[in-house]
Amino acid sequence: MANAVFMPKQGITVESCILTKWNVKVGDKVKKGDVLFSYETDKSSFDYESEVDGEVLALFCEEGDEVPVLTNVCVVGAKGEDVSSFAPAGASAPVAEEVKAEPVEPAPKKEKGAKPETSFGVMMPKQGITVESCILTAWKVKVGDQVKKGDVLFSYETDKSAFDQESEFDGEVLALFCEEGDEVPVLTNVCVVGKKGDDVSFFAPEGASAPVAEEVKVETPKVEAKVETPVATAPANTDGKIFVSPRAKNLANKLGVDLKTVTATGPKGRIIEKDVREASVNPKAVVETTVPAQEVKQDKLASVDVKAFKDEKMSSIRKVIAKNMVLSLSTMAQLTHTLSFDCTNVMAFRKYLKDNAETLKLPPITINNIIVFAVSRVIKNHRDLNANLINGDTMRYFEHVNIGIATDTPKGLLVPTLFGADLMSLSEIAAKSKALSSDAINGKLSPDLLTGGSFTISNVGTMGIESFTPVVNPPQTGILGVNTLETRVKLGKNGEIIPYTAMSLSLSYDHRALDGAPASRFLKDLKDYLENFSFNLLADSKCI
Repeated sequence: MANAVFMPKQGITVESCILTKWNVKVGDKVKKGDVLFSYETDKSSFDYESEVDGEVLALFCEEGDEVPVLTNVCVVGAKGEDVSSFAPAGASAPVAEEVKAEPVEPAPKKEKGAKPETSFGVMMPKQGITVESCILTAWKVKVGDQVKKGDVLFSYETDKSAFDQESEFDGEVLALFCEEGDEVPVLTNVCVVGKKGDDVSFFAPEGASAPVAEEVKVETPKVEAKVETPVATAPANTDGKIFVSPRAKNLANKLGVDLKTVTATGPKGRIIEKDVREASVNPKAVVETTVPAQEVKQDKLASVDVKAFKDEKMSSIRKVIAKNMVLSLSTMAQLTHTLSFDCTNVMAFRKYLKDNAETLKLPPITINNIIVFAVSRVIKNHRDLNANLINGDTMRYFEHVNIGIATDTPKGLLVPTLFGADLMSLSEIAAKSKALSSDAINGKLSPDLLTGGSFTISNVGTMGIESFTPVVNPPQTGILGVNTLETRVKLGKNGEIIPYTAMSLSLSYDHRALDGAPASRFLKDLKDYLENFSFNLLADSKCI
């Protein structure tokens, strides 16, 4: 009996997975527990084991295809069974069965040499306990370069931050095992530094070898190759037809990509889905056309291509931010309340600290530091906001206040966590907040400091924003937006007009976790605390 094999659903938010590798081909005999294929989500990678004994009758996807979860990817059963009913939309068994005619022989496994005493493997670092792989973004060296301890070998990034890897040894770069843009598992060798002539095969990770890596030494540099490579066309048969997988064809129609301009990397010169995606975002892989400029009165416009544009791939961090924001707004019942407070006492207290900085010997105190201090004290009486909502049905209440501080960095928005803010004095909050923001901006922040927050504060008031709707950072239940300072007026006891400095605060919260009344009470309590800031600070056991 034929059995369909589905792409698994790994987690409630996962909608599709990348099929990275087939471990079988049509015609193979498999037993229960044999690995059929490997696949990955945006977070991790997995192997799929067969649940039945039988023969592989059809493969419906190509390596590199992005496959919706719970979609048939192959069929296992008895030889000769009809599998056409199992084919998902856009695929068919006959297409998949073409693989059977030309089986690919696995490359013989190369024996590794002995470990040389004068050369050293350089591993992809493990930046945080939750990080399983990193993107190698740029090589700073090539094979044959002489390097010294401290020289930067390559740059890499996690899904949260970016880093430079410095050499820990003096020597020559003997091999590079990865390409720029590769996602590399942590603690995997990416290059070798040592003595010229050493056999580096010992350090080569599975799937790579020293001879292959050494070819980089004589190749044209990668960036130049991209510029000079002519437009590649998909291979065609004698009838002029293009070999393309059904999924790739559907994607090309959706994105408006001309298949004649796509470089094929699939089996037997077939265009697969990832080739179409590359062509859609890489101008070098698409035929560029020039639109004749229309006659206009202005001479300047006549010589300018007003329809010119440039496509750039989003960075890994930007993709994560985009995904998290969509996830937040699509899975939460979010609501925002805004309330303003009289900032007179806060401003006066900050001026006092600034005027007496030498005597008090305190670090510079910002208004945002004061807001963080106030929130860390007030929110402990509002536990539904100092919490995470797990899986939509479990509230995780924190004993202490771990505040995420939204930080604008060259790589995008990062939110490092100030752990135990409720246990810190104002000066400690100021010093540690500055250190976190500096590390985030300079790409030196550990990924472990980008998780575990119980509440977030986002301050855009320094850019003059009067009001905005901050987006809750899941699984947190709330985020406070800090707006700009404004001059307002109020009536005195005798009817006189009194100007004062005001600031508004915007609280977004998850209505699944708490209602409008408790959210409003938090804002009111925070307003009262800030309007009486000097008194409240002196009454706190850990004040300045």
